[in-house]
This record gives sequence, C-alpha cells and structure tokens, in this order.
Amino acid sequence: MYVFPLLIALYYPFCTAKMQPTMPPWDAPLAELWRRPADVASRNLFDGPWGGERAPDPDAVYGFVRRKQQGTNPGVTVEDPLGREWHVKQPPRSDQGAEGPIEVTLSRVLSAVGYHQPPVYFLPRLSIKDVRGAHIEPGGRFRLVEKSIRHTGSWSWQQNPFVGMRPYQGLLVILMMFNSSDIKNENNALYEVKLRGGKVEQWYVVRDLGTALGETGRLAPKRGDPDIFEREPFIAGMKNGVVQFNYHGWHQELLNGISADDVVWASELLGQLSAQQWSDAFRAGGYAPTLADRFIGRLRQKIAEGRRLGESGWSTGVGAPIVSRRLALGSS
Repeated sequence: MYVFPLLIALYYPFCTAKMQPTMPPWDAPLAELWRRPADVASRNLFDGPWGGERAPDPDAVYGFVRRKQQGTNPGVTVEDPLGREWHVKQPPRSDQGAEGPIEVTLSRVLSAVGYHQPPVYFLPRLSIKDVRGAHIEPGGRFRLVEKSIRHTGSWSWQQNPFVGMRPYQGLLVILMMFNSSDIKNENNALYEVKLRGGKVEQWYVVRDLGTALGETGRLAPKRGDPDIFEREPFIAGMKNGVVQFNYHGWHQELLNGISADDVVWASELLGQLSAQQWSDAFRAGGYAPTLADRFIGRLRQKIAEGRRLGESGWSTGVGAPIVSRRLALGSS
C-alpha cells in the first residue's frame, strides 16, 4: 500500500521546473506579492485585513450549497443569511490535526507583514441546513467568496516575477519558521482585485497552508503538534553562504539560494509583531491560550535565532557572498 506514494516521492523531484524569474527585476511588479507595511504595530491580527465586519456569523444557520469533492480534508460550501458564499475547510476524520486553525493563524501573520491574503476566518462549529434539516457540523476555516477579488488561477513557486527578490525569499523563510510542508504550486492563487476608483490589480497569494506547526515531511507529516514543533530545529547551518534549514518537505530547490540576509530580513519583519498581536493571530485560529503560548514561544525563539545571523559574520559585508541586485530589490 506504500509503494505508490514512495514511487511518487522518488520521482517527483526530477519533475520540478527550473528556478528562474519570469522578467527582469526592474520590471517585476513587487506590489502584487508584497507591500512593506508602514504600520505593523497597529495591525489587527484577530479580525485580519478584511475586518470583523466581514466575519461569518457564529449564530447563523447556513444553507448547504455543495460538498467538497477533492483534497485530503472534508469541506462544504455554504451560503449565509446575507447571501454570501463561504468555502469551509473542516477537520479531518482521522486523528491528524485540523488545518483550519493553522491556516487562519498563518494567514493573519502573513497579511500583517505585507503579504496579500483573501478573507479567511475560523469558527469551531457550523449550523447548516440541508436535505436532512438543520444540524450542527464541525466548523473550521471559512473563506469568503468576496466580490471585489476574483480567483483567476495559480502561480508557480519556481517561475514567477519575484524569484530571488528579498520579499520572495523572506516569504519562504517565514514558512520555514512555521514548519510548513504544504509549499506546492496548486496552493498558490492569483487574484484579480478591484480597487476603489475602478482600478484593477493582480495579487500573488499563498494560501491553504494548513500543514504546518509540526514536523516537515513529504508523506503525511504531523501538523499542529506543539511537542514536535518545540523540538524541531530551525536553522541547521550554513553552506557556501546559503542557509541550511531543517526542512524535509517537497521542493528543496526553493531554499537553495536563501542567504543569512534573507533570514535576518524576515526575522526583523516578524519581530515587529507584539505579544498581543501574536496572541490575537492564534486566537483568530481558535487556539486556547495555553496551546497558543507554546507555539508562539517557539516562533519567537526562531525569530531571535534568525536575527542572530546578522551578528554572526554571515550577513552582508562580513563573510557572506555579495547580495545580488535582484535580492536587494525590495529590501528597503
């Protein structure tokens, strides 16, 4: 029964596209991936970037639309009394940890430090009305079908306008801090976003990153496990000026060019979040305070570890390779 997954694990790395940017750095539309936040300290990590007014009503009865037909987690599409459609990712039927709390928490952190995110929320339970009548089901991650943003497709980690740019590298570092094993292209979403005044722009978004906060691996890694997360190392060392992470998931090639400066940049970015903001991000995912504190404690240790790379002689100018112009773009 394990032969087919093993064959995939052996074959898959040889099918990976070459890492390369799809345009010169001076033409790369960096704002479509990341915008430097000028007000990190004021960000609301409980309600998120879309605000509490868009949050799902925990007391509402939701109308059934359809069941999820793919993926490893059960899910359902529902409509609330306001006519808004929601995609709900529910917890698995196995003893594996649920993805919804992780996904909402990570989404809050990414949006707070400048990466675009769709409107996602967490509710522990769902009152739904279908052919069986009204009943209660497990809740999970609620993703709103928001009229101002339209999902238009996916994008590739290996080939996109931002490969090698610091915010792209920093995004990968943040995912390493969370021990994310779900770094795959089908989880990346392109959105067409309608702004005020009729202007339209495109967003490059990472989403569905619920396999995290545990171990990293290729075949069913454990997620949402504080015991594992606390003991797993973050940085394994340096080799030829490139940071070596304790990462065992797919797409190792994505980490081949990450420098100490990239890690310091991401660590400084996350280091701007206050203790209350970290607590709010995990509260948004439905975590109890005692459990959230364990994850937060380990994340803050990793941030401190990343910052120390800037003091260890590996940052720019002291023993590190010259940072390319492409990496430097977006660093200010």
